[in-house]
Amino acid sequence: MRNKLLAMALLPLLVVLPLMMLVLLLWSNAAYDRLLIAKVRADLAVAHGYFEQVVSEVGSGTESVAASHALLQALGTTSTATGAAGAPTTRPRTATLLTEARERLGLDFLQVYAPGEVPLVYSGGRVVARLAVLPNAEFLPLAPHLGERLRIPLVPTRNAAPTDRALEDRAMVIVATAPVLDDHGQVIAVLRGGVLLNQNLPFIDHINRIVYPNGSLPFGSQGTATLFMDDVRITTNVRLFQDQRAIGTRISRQVGDAVLGRGETFLDSAFVVNDWYVSAYEPLRNDVGERIGVLYVGYLEEPFRWIKYGMLGLVGAIFLLVMALSAVFSVRWARSIFRPVEQMNRTMQRVEDGDAGARVGTVGAQDELGALATHLDQLLDVIDDKTRALQRWAGELDQKVAERTAELAASNASLQQAQNQLVKSEKLAAIGQLTASVAHEINNPIAVIQGNLDLMRETLGDHAQPVAAELRLMDEQVNRMRLIVTQLLQYARPTEYAGYVDAVDVNRTLQDCLVLVSHLLEHTGIAVAQDLQASLRVGINRQELQQVVINLMVNAIQVMPDGGTLTLRTRDWADPDGGRGVCIHVLDTGTGLPDPVREKLFRPFFTTKNDGNGLGLWISQGLVERYGGSIDAANQTGLPPGATGAVFTIRLWTEPRVPDASGATTNNGRPLPI
Repeated sequence: MRNKLLAMALLPLLVVLPLMMLVLLLWSNAAYDRLLIAKVRADLAVAHGYFEQVVSEVGSGTESVAASHALLQALGTTSTATGAAGAPTTRPRTATLLTEARERLGLDFLQVYAPGEVPLVYSGGRVVARLAVLPNAEFLPLAPHLGERLRIPLVPTRNAAPTDRALEDRAMVIVATAPVLDDHGQVIAVLRGGVLLNQNLPFIDHINRIVYPNGSLPFGSQGTATLFMDDVRITTNVRLFQDQRAIGTRISRQVGDAVLGRGETFLDSAFVVNDWYVSAYEPLRNDVGERIGVLYVGYLEEPFRWIKYGMLGLVGAIFLLVMALSAVFSVRWARSIFRPVEQMNRTMQRVEDGDAGARVGTVGAQDELGALATHLDQLLDVIDDKTRALQRWAGELDQKVAERTAELAASNASLQQAQNQLVKSEKLAAIGQLTASVAHEINNPIAVIQGNLDLMRETLGDHAQPVAAELRLMDEQVNRMRLIVTQLLQYARPTEYAGYVDAVDVNRTLQDCLVLVSHLLEHTGIAVAQDLQASLRVGINRQELQQVVINLMVNAIQVMPDGGTLTLRTRDWADPDGGRGVCIHVLDTGTGLPDPVREKLFRPFFTTKNDGNGLGLWISQGLVERYGGSIDAANQTGLPPGATGAVFTIRLWTEPRVPDASGATTNNGRPLPI
């Protein structure tokens, strides 16, 4: 017992404390590294913000010069032409104005072009600057005085990917183009300005001063910043030697694969030219999203590494001192508790063996151990009583939990169904109010336009013949607006626009729809396949069914611009309760339906087409559901490898069904299958 007690006293000192010390050292090391990475992430955010600010200033500066009255006046008295290799030439007055503006804005080039010679780039209706890589031959006419900055000999770099190139002579520029408009808003010229980033030492040094001002890094660490074009350093304050910058060195293969290859932001320690730095790299993209370069910031890791080792060593020394002192006191005090502990240990052993009436009794120690022995006896008495009570309560609790679980399971299903229906009802109510309001507001000006057209014809009489075609075109457009309003109102107030219900032959209807879309199928290379085997008639308005089917056919034709197969298929079907109907399938061999598109397909105003309004499928769904049917979309299955296509399925009943209060459709009290 004595040896065990000594072992228990020394175990925390010899095992637990060393493990705790190891865990603390590992955690401290990881936490310290995370702090360094967090700092370099913040540094990268600052550098990125300044870089974006410079890009924005280039765009706003170019736009301000293009909008200036002085430039418009100069162009009004001079001419702009294009010289050799696409270089602009201007008269002296314009050239002087552009030189003054370029120096004032800090641009490397600012030139005027004739309309259409260079593309205009807008975002949100405003001129925006963009990052671009220009070939040597394209950039030199813009700023021939900067030609020497383009030639960057590549320097062999440790850990870089192998390359056969020996020279980088392309230009990475921040460039903006802005239109010059006359008093009538016509484009009379295009102004292009920008900044060359190759060997732009003031630019990169300014970024470094913003991110790492003097005194911001402790322990003698040094901050650095770099711009890469592809994987080549084109401007940097990283030193290759004492006074020579590492321009022309290349990014390591590991970082290049992550940043340029996969488009990731790299945050970690990295070997930069000739030393280890806590580094942050992010890709730079041009206006079409291509990765054309890298922005880098980082600071020297070695000073922080030595500080980290020193701190970890100090923590380890403190732990060792605490362990030694604790071991001495533990051994001395263990001797005073051997006997009382042995007596309590025997009592506990008897209790564990099943002797619930075993007690410690009187012990020789009159200190805390004696009180502990007394309390242990009292605790054993309480435990004995509470154990019996807990056993009784556990049985009652198990029974109540089982009952409550059954109740919750029953109510949860009803709650979920009610919640889903409530959400759908609220959405439909909001859409109905919106469409009804919009339709009402549009109908008033439509009526005014139609009335004035009729009055114009009546007033002009035969004099209206020269513009009869234009008046007829206006009538057609008014009718088109009325049709759009009617479609909106059909969903807002479906009961007011429900068509006459008839027993419709779906096979005949589909063939009529093919005739109506035949002008769209001409010269498309789309083959039409028909598999019409339905024998039942469905209860629906014929014109509304044609509207739904034609909408699906037109959508299928539009997703097959290079040709394909449009398949129409009909089948009889029945539900388990005996309800009967017809399934209509419209299949195409287009690009299929991605999951994000399929989820939003039947929402109002959602469209994947540039000229669509997003109402076709929404209104089609409303028309079908009005008669108790359903319409859904999915991707075709069982196609050959590499083939894609979508299938839209319409389910209709021989007798129309209307939605009940729960949102399901019924016919004589029977719910429709889902």
